Amino acid sequence: MLSDSEAAELLSFLAPGTRPDVKGHTTGYILGLSGHRDGCRFLRSKPDLISALFALTSDPSIAIVKDCYHILINLSADETLHQVLMNDVNVVPVLLKNTMDPDFPFSDQICSILSNLTRHEKTCKSLFKEDVGLAQLVDIFCTEGYNKNAKFHYLAPMLSNLTQLPEARHFLMDKDRCVIQRLLPFTQFQASVVRRGGVIGVLRNCCFDYANHDWLLSDAVDILPFLLLPLAGPEELSEEENEGLPVDLQYLPEDKKREDDPDIRKMLLETLMLLTATKAGRKALKDKNVYPIMREFHRWETDTKVTAACEKLVQVLIGDEPEQGMENLMEVEIPEHVEEKLKEADAKEQQELESEEDRRQIHEEAENEEGTQTRQD
Repeated sequence: MLSDSEAAELLSFLAPGTRPDVKGHTTGYILGLSGHRDGCRFLRSKPDLISALFALTSDPSIAIVKDCYHILINLSADETLHQVLMNDVNVVPVLLKNTMDPDFPFSDQICSILSNLTRHEKTCKSLFKEDVGLAQLVDIFCTEGYNKNAKFHYLAPMLSNLTQLPEARHFLMDKDRCVIQRLLPFTQFQASVVRRGGVIGVLRNCCFDYANHDWLLSDAVDILPFLLLPLAGPEELSEEENEGLPVDLQYLPEDKKREDDPDIRKMLLETLMLLTATKAGRKALKDKNVYPIMREFHRWETDTKVTAACEKLVQVLIGDEPEQGMENLMEVEIPEHVEEKLKEADAKEQQELESEEDRRQIHEEAENEEGTQTRQD
């Protein structure tokens, strides 16, 4: 790794007045450095270097700006750099301001950085306190063509991360705002697995607040068809089974395809499972004839983790009601040793999901030539 004197020399090459070719070579070198854990940890100890790189995101050279944003994406993917980026360099206010600019050319890169920064609860809380402008972010996310340079797909995982927080969930489920309803159609947004997955993550997090289940299942939101449609296939159901289903799920065409991403299918099932936590939720899912959709889905599914999630849901749908005093499954006391094991399993699963998210991010952005690819000298 670089010595302190070499790092100081590198910093001198990042001054705004430095020749563009020298600056470009330097940002290219640091981009390569940031592609490795050791390089990220080295840069963590050099906040002045990160500040200089952040200042160059307004450089006249597009190539240099692009390098700098990709460096910041790489650094923000490492949780140990979050406090440096947010406190020492104070990136968030500028990033949010630029995201709101409908002509800004690097909004997608900013969305990737913000998505990374909100992955962990501590930095998520810090970012939310920055007056994140949730209403405007949702508006941008839902407005096609808001910025001709950006797709804003990575706002979806950012919103999903933010809904770890009760305050963010409270905003999205404010009955007077009609926010969550605007997100529902994106559960079947075919152009981006990141957008679909992020929105379904938002819905799953919102369903942890069981006090809102009646409202989510009511005509005011009507969440159920948006969760079921991606899981429904072309199988022919009986007339009686079709008539019991929500209208959008009746008599589906022969070419109806299911969600092709297993992680997203699992999230959809987990969201449905959360809705069965209350007696009223279980009744709603049974009344809406969810079981035949799950029966056919189970026959089709090949992923063992998804199959296991489906079987849990089916057991609730066909099983007897819990005994008196246990009607609300979210309020049932869990023994401490069992809770510890569940937490360990959740942590392992979250780690796997984040690794998968990183792979997705690299793959999707590479396809759009907007990627997080690391150029190495």
